[in-house]
Amino acid sequence: MTPASTGASTTVGAAVRVPAPSPASDSRMTPGGPGYRRMSLALFLAGVATFALLYSTQALLPLISDDFGVAASEASWTVAAATGGLALFVLPMSALSERYGRRTVMTASLAVAVTLGLLVPFAPSIGVLVVLRALQGAALAGLPASAQAYLAEEVTPRALVTAIGLFVAGNSVGGMSGRVITGWVAQAWGWRAAVGVIGVIAVVCAVAFRLLLPAPRHFTPGSLRPRVLAATVRDHLGNPLLRRLYAIGALFMTVFGGVYTVIGYRLTGAPFSLPQGIVGSIFLVYLVGTVSASTAGRLVGRLGRRGALYLAGGTTAAGLLLSLAASLPLVLLGLVLITAGFFAGHAVASSAVSKTATRGRAQASALYQSAYYIGSSVGSTVGAMAFHSGGWAGTVGVGLLAVLGVVTITLLGTRAARVAARREPVPAH
Repeated sequence: MTPASTGASTTVGAAVRVPAPSPASDSRMTPGGPGYRRMSLALFLAGVATFALLYSTQALLPLISDDFGVAASEASWTVAAATGGLALFVLPMSALSERYGRRTVMTASLAVAVTLGLLVPFAPSIGVLVVLRALQGAALAGLPASAQAYLAEEVTPRALVTAIGLFVAGNSVGGMSGRVITGWVAQAWGWRAAVGVIGVIAVVCAVAFRLLLPAPRHFTPGSLRPRVLAATVRDHLGNPLLRRLYAIGALFMTVFGGVYTVIGYRLTGAPFSLPQGIVGSIFLVYLVGTVSASTAGRLVGRLGRRGALYLAGGTTAAGLLLSLAASLPLVLLGLVLITAGFFAGHAVASSAVSKTATRGRAQASALYQSAYYIGSSVGSTVGAMAFHSGGWAGTVGVGLLAVLGVVTITLLGTRAARVAARREPVPAH
């Protein structure tokens, strides 16, 4: 799929253009080709481990609140600290991946994160728990941007959206399985046993990832010099399309972080009063995200990138409004729509970043991931505060404002594309 067909820019800044296809690009992995299945499974498992660890406490917040005697807004920091740590360290970790290699950095990140994951169950206080979670998020920062850069280098451009969609699908499976497993384990043995089980699962995923992931064949080491890194970051931030994509990722994640941080409090309280195991099982709706993320490539093919973003935003908004109902089936339907819209929007935006950047791909993806997880931290914290002051309607209000931001930014992108098209010179005959 060409940049023109997706609406992606073919430049970074004003002078870097997409290179013409080279013979080396013919040796990249493609669906059905050598190594593609192993690569897909490896990164799928990395996505599972990343999201299972990153959000391991999210479904358990009511139990953590009870154990430490803290409010929802304080317990939510166990989620916000992890995503905030990832947001702060994703750019430095991406720079290390440019120098030492994507696979090396991803392996080291997972190793540190799973080790910390085995320590989390023993946190003696909410303060220690928050610190451990922040360190865990910082360790996981080496995964997302490096994975997208690895795919951009090792997979054919035509298959890139699908490949990234599969990685995002792994995120959704990790988020789902982590929350479902923790819900039922916590109901029987408490939240500490639940996060311990997630740590063990993540260890298995990390080992399998390292054994399966093919060695990179198209990686060229870059520089760790701060001046070079700063110039690359300036180039990316100077690209209007990339700026819009970063903002869209942050806003989509603001919705998702707020909804799934608070939903446990809503469903365990009146009028639903569901037990912890059932609340954990609610996260099975993540399967919808697995499907919507993995089909994002076809969605872009039919509607274009901006059309796909409009559809994702509209679906998310419809889900937020449905979730206001006092009927459990309607709340669940709302969560299905929110999840489908979020994962589709995230897959479309993140793949467009990888396609737009032609150099410093790890930094381009890192900036997206940083914005994305800042959105998660903001959503978790502000969503919990809104719930504390205005109930579920307050959390929904925060989400609707974020969706409005997505639509507004996409409209600005549509307008910019039309202006650019009018300015293009008419070819001489």
